[in-house]
Amino acid sequence: MIRAGVIEDHPLYRAAVARVLSDADDIDLGPVSDSVPGFAVAGEPAGCVVVLDLKLRGVTDAAAVHKVVSMGHKVLVVSAHAGQEEVLGAISAGARGYLSKAADGEDILHAVREIAAGNTYVSPTLASFLLNSARGVRSLLSERERQVLSLLAAGERDADIAEAMAISVRTVRSYLERIRDKTGRRRRPELTRLAIEEGIT
Repeated sequence: MIRAGVIEDHPLYRAAVARVLSDADDIDLGPVSDSVPGFAVAGEPAGCVVVLDLKLRGVTDAAAVHKVVSMGHKVLVVSAHAGQEEVLGAISAGARGYLSKAADGEDILHAVREIAAGNTYVSPTLASFLLNSARGVRSLLSERERQVLSLLAAGERDADIAEAMAISVRTVRSYLERIRDKTGRRRRPELTRLAIEEGIT
């Protein structure tokens, strides 16, 4: 049996995650708390897979991950905050996995099982942040995606990019969404700055 716990300060989400874990045949639900200190009070023996929210009262963010890891547990972060800074900070603090709160129950169960087996698990979209930090953005993007990003950085509108590349506006927007997913940059000024930083102009 996999021993799992939950640290989440939103009551409804905390109850939902606890229910998903307790309903699984191979998981034994341990402490469920709204804070890291509250979890610590339970005295859970080392080795638990802890589903942890980042934005908590008191001990929060990477410090929360570090504290739970220091108790001897394996941390799976499930957070509504899934930007590059949060993902890299949590992994650096010792988290073994990271999911956004868009993940469904099956995703969480899969991640908990992987981590319990000694592996790591980061959703494919968020994994790009880790690749980013190691390899640079340029290598993550296809040639067409780099071309779209270059035209965006030059100040072109979606319709102008479509005309220049002889593709539809819908295709341009599809490329832009993929670029956003891979890089974690959402707004046009952020994408423009990224293109300049990476020399994609």
